[in-house]
Parts: sequence; structure tokens; C-alpha cells
Amino acid sequence: MAYGFNVKKVTNDIVEWIREWFAANGAGCSAVIGISGGKDSSVTAALCVAALGRERVVGVMMPNGVQPDIDYSKMLIEHLGIRSVTVNIKEAYDALAGEVTEGVGELSRQTVINMAPRIRMTALYAVSQSMNGRVANTCNLSEDWVGYSTRWGDSVGDFSPLAKLTVHEVIEVGRELGLPGYIVEKAPSDGLTGLTDEDNLGFTYETLDRYIRTGVCIPEEKKALIDRKHELNLFKLSMMPAFPYEPEEE
Repeated sequence: MAYGFNVKKVTNDIVEWIREWFAANGAGCSAVIGISGGKDSSVTAALCVAALGRERVVGVMMPNGVQPDIDYSKMLIEHLGIRSVTVNIKEAYDALAGEVTEGVGELSRQTVINMAPRIRMTALYAVSQSMNGRVANTCNLSEDWVGYSTRWGDSVGDFSPLAKLTVHEVIEVGRELGLPGYIVEKAPSDGLTGLTDEDNLGFTYETLDRYIRTGVCIPEEKKALIDRKHELNLFKLSMMPAFPYEPEEE
């Protein structure tokens, strides 16, 4: 389901865009990518390899203790032949959770969900700055559309190759790049509840992607839910608002 989507052209254009961005913003630097084992980080890594060469791409695995599907990350790193770093965030996560709990009481469910992505982004920038890197954001348009990301966690980065592509378009780019099917077709999940992204969202990516690209929502009853999520989460895509003060002329 890729409406008027020329995957070969788009893939080549993204590769060239990454090259141009690094030439202007980090000549000689490496692309540093948090590798989750899912399609978005895998496709981003593959695009960076195509643009910069495998020697300038670093994959960072960041399990929170034991990560059941970390083998997907390892297989992707081996497939691409890139350097890798493993940073287990469990001790940092537990320490922060303990300190905050002591101060405020029980952590809210959203706190538990969002703390790990924010710690991972801190780790990712620590690796990047220590290795002369630039951090890749791996979010796609579908997730951004409904706010399915953590503000100041996986929603940030230095450059974003996939931000204008829907989930199904990302999958097509992954296939074009020759990534294994078990990676690009793996059902995305939050890694916390055992549920898939689609279970958590309440609609399928097929429904969402069609609505984004055509304005047609099938089934129609999902339209209100998608619209509500989109409106509630627009702030995640905006810069922090600043008071518009201007000194008065004397």
C-alpha cells in the first residue's frame, strides 16, 4: 500500500540527502543509531551505510536488563557489517526510578513507559559525542502523526531520514535496500506490555497510512480516534514555545 510511491527514487534521494547533510553538518563524522531490532532503526542504519559506508555507521544496542528480541538487533548489525556498542540501561533506569519514587511516590504508567526512551537518548548522545558522531532519529510519519513516540526520547536526534515516510513506505525502502524480511516485516511492539503498536493504538497502520496519504479512513469509525491522537500530539512536533518578548523602542 504505497500510493504513487517510487521506492527506488525515494531511496536514492534519501541516500543523497544523508550525504549532503553530513557534508554540511558533520564531514567525517559517523551516523550513530539506536538499534532496536525493528524496521525503522534497521532501515535508517541501512540508508546510512548506503550513504556513508559501513565504517561510518555505529549501531547502539540499549537493553533495559534482558531484551528478549535483542537477537534481531545483533542480526541487523551483522548483516550490515557495522560497528556496535552495547549500553545496558538497567542500573541507570532502576536508580532513577528509585530516586523519583522516593520523592513523589508511585510512578505513573506513562512515567514508566517514557523513562527508558529518555535514558536511551542520553546514552545515545553520550556514545555519539565520544565517537565524533551525529545521532539519527528513526521515527516515521505514521508514528509522528499520532504521537507514538516519547518527547525528548526517541522523538529527537540530529537528522531524520524517515520522518516523511509512512510505515508501509519504510517497509518498501527496507526491501529496496535488501534487508531481511524477518526484520522489515517484524510486527512493531513497545517492548514493555507484550502488545504490538497496533494493539496499543487501536487501529492498524494500514488504516492510518491510507488516511494520511488519501484522506480516506477505512473503517470510518477509526477516523475520530486518529484525529484526536493527531491533535493531542501536535505539540511533540513543535519546538518549545517561547514568550515573544521584544524590547520597546525608547
